[in-house]
Order: sequence, then structure tokens, then C-alpha cells
Amino acid sequence: MAGRIEDYALIGDMQTAALVCRDGSVDWLCLPRFDSHAIFAGLLGTEEHGFWRVAPAVPEGAEPAHADRRRYRGDSLVLESEWDTPRGSVRVTDFMPPRDGAPQLIRIVEGISGRVPMRSSLRMRFSYGRVVPWVHKVGDRTVAVAGPDSVWLDTDAETHGERLTTYSEFTVTPGDRIAFTLSWQPSHKEPPPLPEPEAALEATTDFWREWVDHCTYHGPYREAVVRSLITLKALTYAPTGGIVAAPTTSLPEEIGGVRNWDYRYTWLRDAAITLSSMLRTGYRDEARAWRDWLLRAVAGDPENLQIMYGIAGERELGEAELDWLPGYENSGPVRVGNGAANQLQLDVYGEVTEALHLAHMTGLSRNDYAALLQLKLIEYLEKNWNQPDEGIWEVRGPRRHFTHSKVMAWVAVDRTIKLIESGDADGPLERWRELRDEIHRDVCEKGYDKERNTFTQSYGSKELDASLLLIPQMGFLPPDDKRVIGTIEAIQRELSTEDGFVLRYPTAGEEAGVDGLEGDEGAFLACSFWLADDLAMIGRVDEARVLFEKLLSLRNDLGLLAEEWDPRLQRQVGNFPQAFSHVPLIDTALRLTASGAYGG
Repeated sequence: MAGRIEDYALIGDMQTAALVCRDGSVDWLCLPRFDSHAIFAGLLGTEEHGFWRVAPAVPEGAEPAHADRRRYRGDSLVLESEWDTPRGSVRVTDFMPPRDGAPQLIRIVEGISGRVPMRSSLRMRFSYGRVVPWVHKVGDRTVAVAGPDSVWLDTDAETHGERLTTYSEFTVTPGDRIAFTLSWQPSHKEPPPLPEPEAALEATTDFWREWVDHCTYHGPYREAVVRSLITLKALTYAPTGGIVAAPTTSLPEEIGGVRNWDYRYTWLRDAAITLSSMLRTGYRDEARAWRDWLLRAVAGDPENLQIMYGIAGERELGEAELDWLPGYENSGPVRVGNGAANQLQLDVYGEVTEALHLAHMTGLSRNDYAALLQLKLIEYLEKNWNQPDEGIWEVRGPRRHFTHSKVMAWVAVDRTIKLIESGDADGPLERWRELRDEIHRDVCEKGYDKERNTFTQSYGSKELDASLLLIPQMGFLPPDDKRVIGTIEAIQRELSTEDGFVLRYPTAGEEAGVDGLEGDEGAFLACSFWLADDLAMIGRVDEARVLFEKLLSLRNDLGLLAEEWDPRLQRQVGNFPQAFSHVPLIDTALRLTASGAYGG
């Protein structure tokens, strides 16, 4: 049975990622890319769907023990898990070297004290747990082959096959180091080179140390910010610069519910805000790579901008259900692909334009096509901003005139006007100034409830939406505007949980079914960080700090956040780790640091 979502650690090589449970089991790994089929899918099913556990041996039928301690080695993505047993203590170091050739997952077992019996249990199941590979020996190496894929196991430990699983039993004493390396290779090619685990460990540690050295943030929340930056870097597909929203699919927003989506793709919105955080913390190369990815993905067709693409810019992301997987804690269906790719979400134009604007303002080297793309996007918005859409939350109900979508359309026009005013682009300045004013008037007249002094989720609706918290952050209205303050206070009253965290929007009541889905969901962590930002902006900085530090306390022991928090079950829910949670964590830390609103 899979662990709780917060029981998992992330390791990765910036092309794919694995999730390692507290009990030493790798329950999720897709090879060779984030969006490839999983060879370990136990996270979404059972051990029959694939896993790899390296941990102290326990009697047959007994539950594997959780590590007594675990941590990342310094500011890196090298995981160290330690067990204290009656016979001694042992450490397992897990990592994936930044790729130079075949992708590798390396696990090094190290004796600390005593004599500890260990067991490696490796059950490879290709195609998300559906296909049992042909496993055989090639010299001293073990290889599993199924169709186009082969996975090679290299170790000095003795191995044997039993019940379609590869086992190894061995004992470690102080100073012993026994390595296991799993390498992927197309099955029609020559075997991957023999690994060098110790050299790979040193190189991986050095890579992360050098990367973190570029961080320009040195404030009081540095530990949380750096861990979030490392996580965002790990979610970046290095060959193209595309950024996945999360490395997982179908981790539920409600345990037992149907709100289960595939997040292994590049949302323009998520990637744009990630670029923003990277730029403001010193990571210009990542920002440049994402801008180049964007230009390739959009190509010469900005009128047909998608809200999301594959990590190499693919457009076809057809959604399907894997009916042989029961889902995480029986939360079905398990989905791969994402049908939201073809939705109209007008806010994306604002997020992309804001990211390009920030890149320009921070001195990222000029790209003439980026400026041209920005102009083309506004030409499209000029004709379509007043259309209903599916909005930021990708509702699967009817299209609506979502207030946040209109605000972000205003942002897109506003930032493009600033680009023209700077002299770095040519466009119909007066016409677009009039357009900016028209959108602003439209939002203030149709998206605002005068009686309750709050903006609303959509035109004519009485419901609230946490995306309205972005109104002052985007500069649509100043923070001290009474309509902004009224909206913040209304969201606190009507969308906050008892703990003060924020729901995205009501999933029951007058507008039940606005998203076209059954069930409920947890508090959305990004929205909760947005509230902390807004509180700081309107001068309630102590309240903002308290909320921010409560949010930090929701991170797991390794500093990682999923998409949501279930206030009833007191646990993380949704895909994990989630870029859309770690980006606003960074942003709020920067804002609070600038305001001096921190304790100690």
C-alpha cells in the first residue's frame, strides 16, 4: 500500500523524477521522461503495479519499517534515509545524476553500526503496471525488457528471481557500501555503460551545490526558498526548458474522489510564474530556456495558443483512463493525458505577457520574436477578451465570464503598452490604451458586487473566487482601494477554513457544479499564499507572517508541498510536489522579507 502523500521524497535528474517513500520504496518512476509510462506505479495501485524497496529486512508478512530519519544532503536532491534497528543502524542514499547518457536511479546502502540484514525487492512493471517484462541475466547484469524499453540493474550484491520479482539479501557492517543502479535504455540499443555510483554521487552533490550558489535570496526564509527553488529546478525538463506542473498524475484532490488529473505537462500559467520566481532569485539561464521553449511551442500560430503543452512543446495531450489501476487510496479514475489542453483560458495571455515583461525589465537578452509574439497575443485578445472561457481553474462546466480572466487580459494589454512605451516594440499605442481602459471599466462594472463590496467569481455571480486575490498583485487596482480590501475580507470570511487556509471557490451551494465535477477538494495552497501576500500589501503584515509560517508548517519533513491541504484529514492532497505551491511560497517569502515582516 502506498504511503501518505507527504511520506514521499522527490529525487530527479531534470528529465524525470522518482518518489521515494519513508519505508525505502520507490513507488513512482517514469522513464525516460516525466510523461513516459511508469515502470513503478505502485503509488496509484499496489506493489503488483511496480515498486523498488531497499530497507532493513523484516520477517515475511511484516510491514516494512519507516526510516527513523531522512534528509536531503545539504542543498541538494540527494536523499539520505536512516534506520535504527535492534541489530544496528544503516543509511540508504538515493539520487538520480543529472543526465549524461542513460537515465540512472542509484541507491547506495551504507552500514553505520552493528550488523544489519538488508533486502532489496525490485518489481518492474512497464506501461503503468500492466506489462510484466522479460527479466534475465546478461553476464553479471540483470535486464528487464518489454517492447521498446529495457531497464538494467547493476550491483555487486547477489540477486535472484522469485514471484516475478528480483530480490537481494545481504548484511552491512560499519563502512560497508553496496550500490544498486537502475539504468534505462531503448531495448534495441547496446547495453548502457557500467555505472560508477560513487563518482556519480560526488558529481550530483557538486552540481546542486554549485546551482544553489547562484541564489540571490539571503533572507530569513532562505531554507524554504532554496528547497522550493531546487524543487522547481527538478521539475524542469533540461533538454527543452519546459517545466512540468508536477511529476505525478492522478494524486487526488479529495481522497476517494474523482478530481484526479495528469500534471506531467507544461502549463503556460505555471511555467510563467515559475520563470518569474527564478528571475527574482538570480536564475536567468532557466528563464531564458523557458522563453525559448515558449517561442518554439507557440511557433507561428499564436492565435491557437494552448494553455498547456508537452515538455518538448507537443500539442496533442489526449486524455485516457487506466482502468487496471485502482488509484491512490482507491481514488479513481487514474488519468493520463489532459483534456484541458484544448480549453480557452484567457488569463493565460496575461500570465505569459507578464513573464515576458518581467524578463524584459530584468535585462534578459532581447529576443525580437518574443516581442512580436507579445504583439500577436494582444491582437488576438483585442478580438476575444470579451468571450466567456473556462478560466484559471479549468472548469469542465459551461464557459463563463470569469472576472480573473478579464483582469489578466487587462494585464496582457497593460504590459504590452509598457513594452511599446519603452521603445522596444511598435504597436497601435492609443488604440490599445483605449482597450486597456475598456477592459478595466468592464471588470469594475460587471465583476463587482457593490452591495457586498467584493469582486465576484464571474459576471453576474454572487460567488467568490480566490483568484481575485491577484487583483492588487497584478496592479489592476491599488492595495488600498476599498474594493480590494472588501474582496480580501470577503474571501477570508467565505472561502477560508478554520485554520485560515483558502479554498479556490465554493464546490457546493448556489453555484454547485460550476466546475462540472462531483465531490469536494482541499484548501488550495497557492491561494493561501496569495492571501498572505495581500494581507502584507494592505498593511496587515503580522497577520500575513502568521499565515505564511502556518503554511510553511504544512510542508513535509523535507520541505515539499502538494497542491492542496485537506483540513479534515490534516494531510496533503493533490499532485506532488506541486510547482504551483512552491512558486507562491517563494514570492511570499520575498514580499515578507522586503517588508521586514518576520519573527526572530
